[in-house]
Amino acid sequence: MKSSRRLFIKKSSVLGAAASLSTLPFSLFANPAAAPIKIGIIGLDTSHSPAFTKLFNGENPRPELAGFKVTAAYPYGSRDIKSSMDRIPDYITQVKELGVEITDSIEAMLDKVDVVLIETNDGKPRLTQARKVIQAKKPFFIDKPVAASFADTTLIYQEAEAAGVPIFSASSLRYMSNAQAVRYDGKIGKVLGCDSFSPATIEAGHPDLFWYGIHGVEILFTVMGTGCESVSRVTTPDTDVVIGKWKDGRIGTFRGTRTGKHEYGGTAFGSEGNLVLGKYEGYEPLAMKIAEFFKSGVSPVDATETLEIYAFMQAADESKRRGGEAVTIGPLM
Repeated sequence: MKSSRRLFIKKSSVLGAAASLSTLPFSLFANPAAAPIKIGIIGLDTSHSPAFTKLFNGENPRPELAGFKVTAAYPYGSRDIKSSMDRIPDYITQVKELGVEITDSIEAMLDKVDVVLIETNDGKPRLTQARKVIQAKKPFFIDKPVAASFADTTLIYQEAEAAGVPIFSASSLRYMSNAQAVRYDGKIGKVLGCDSFSPATIEAGHPDLFWYGIHGVEILFTVMGTGCESVSRVTTPDTDVVIGKWKDGRIGTFRGTRTGKHEYGGTAFGSEGNLVLGKYEGYEPLAMKIAEFFKSGVSPVDATETLEIYAFMQAADESKRRGGEAVTIGPLM
């Protein structure tokens, strides 16, 4: 058996003080009844952008989404991923029909809005985009992947914290009903383990799991919580199986698929029973959490958990490079 190797991740203040970031007060929204809160979007190269716009700008939005309006968008977005670039013209048309103004720069968009959704499909420009939002002091939701590297992901959180700007990131898969019930309602008693799965298609310029495997990895962490200490990965052209060992001895696994029918889900194992986590439930549960976040300035997901998810995926890449060897997350230095 190969010995475990340690993945050293440079420490930044964000991991030591991430809890403070997720509880920052934000006085702009002390009176959420003073509607509408104007939302700006960066990136019309993903289906998430028109989907969120339809939810917030619909004629009869859910009560939780009322008082918000997507008013402006900057379309770009990826400039070198063809599958993303090709979507932009149609998505511009869709959001314009919903009353959204298209701007020619991020800066112009930021002047017109209160809060921001960073939706760019490509993780590579995310750090540059996020820095503009942080400089403008706008609270923001940043969709998957936060960035195209763990280092950039950490910098985004660190710089948002330093500037006192609320930040929230999550996959919509986090808000599967059964996953939430297991984590927060004790539906199966003490969580003993979890097996999750999702598509895991790969995009050049990103660690393998950042592009799409993030969805299944987020399911895994939603159920298990933080505390993963080591990661090992078995990979073939069609499939990844990533095994995480938590500090308390629990085991969690993620299966990423690149062939067959693309579905999302998993099984949670508990002291009082086991539970199939169910199917994807759409964007609405996440949109409701985004609205809650924009009103309160408090992230529904602690920064430490989000960063550990990305550390897990980075460690999975390192394990692949080492032929499946276990890679330890930390100690941070």
